[in-house]
Amino acid sequence: MLRDLRVIELATYIAAPGAAGIMADWGADVIKIESPDGDPVRGFFDTLGSDQAANPIFELDNRGKRSVVLDIRTPAGRDAAKALVKSADIFLTNVRPAGLARAGLDHDSLKAVNPRLIYCSVTGYGLEGPDADRPAMDIAAFWSRSGVGAITGLKGAEPLPLRTGMGDHVTSLATVSAILAAVHERHRTGVGRLVETSLLRTGVYAIGSDMAVQLRFGKLASTRGRREAIQPLANFFQTRDGRWICLLARQGTTDWGRIAAAAGRPDLATDPRFATARLRRENGPELVDILDGAFAAMDYAEAAAALDAGDITWAPWQTPRDLVADPQATAAGCFVETPDGQGATFPAPAGPARFPGAEDGPRGPAPKLGEHTAAVLAEIGWSEDQAGEAAGAR
Repeated sequence: MLRDLRVIELATYIAAPGAAGIMADWGADVIKIESPDGDPVRGFFDTLGSDQAANPIFELDNRGKRSVVLDIRTPAGRDAAKALVKSADIFLTNVRPAGLARAGLDHDSLKAVNPRLIYCSVTGYGLEGPDADRPAMDIAAFWSRSGVGAITGLKGAEPLPLRTGMGDHVTSLATVSAILAAVHERHRTGVGRLVETSLLRTGVYAIGSDMAVQLRFGKLASTRGRREAIQPLANFFQTRDGRWICLLARQGTTDWGRIAAAAGRPDLATDPRFATARLRRENGPELVDILDGAFAAMDYAEAAAALDAGDITWAPWQTPRDLVADPQATAAGCFVETPDGQGATFPAPAGPARFPGAEDGPRGPAPKLGEHTAAVLAEIGWSEDQAGEAAGAR
């Protein structure tokens, strides 16, 4: 899909490398500039005191890229970065703005080198304002500050942490969308532009439906437990064999009678306590207790068949371990075989979209640190000695 695009990535951790990783999966030539110490995520499991030989977190976001080591603290390293930008379509970075300015790799400087360049900055809090240069991770900017975490947990509960890279990967999706919109604009104008995404803004959009209510009405309902749910039919119920199902009723009264029938309690559809959406909400705890008993009398397979027969929206509550064995996840292309660089492959999460009829999945393994430095710089006419100097070799 993107085989004619060249991306220069000067980024670490997950959000920006994740965006470049998606584009690499889709065929872009992604050159990952790393410091002599490498992307810190290369040592993710080391920081946990683990001796894992593989690093799936780094591999996911960096497969199919080429790694070039440049020491941008030196004139040679900065010159090499600018030389690479001359032939690039996209420059993607999550280095803080002040650091980029010191290195002469800010937007204005690189625009002078390549007017067609799409320069994408991924930050925690945006490029303007008092916190523009504040360090950030997704658990801080996306999860904590944007309100995502607060409305996810139950009312009054202590804060809970975010899973690894979740907010980062949502930001990766936003970043790819923004970059490709700028590519489309460049087809029309012939010039590049500055694009920015931030963990904070992406977090606000991720809870956009709730934020729209907050901004319009000045208040927002909190997340509540199962028995106190505002919509008791949009809930979770456990079957006799210990499986949980996620049930979702459509708006209006379309599904109420069908749900009652699927639960083996068709009489509930005419029960005056639950005759309207308002009454079901007002009598929610009682309704949840009744449905708990109904589904607890059914095995999962029986409940699944009954819900499907009623054309009701529902899904199993699954762990990642469960998902690996889910045949629908395989059919949907959720997993792809990734080259390990030694002739074998291993399964990994797929990118977020599929293009039927086109090759799907990684174009190669995650690169070793600096694996392609000499080869990439040779493509722009640099000698091996110049490449070594740019990489900070002594």
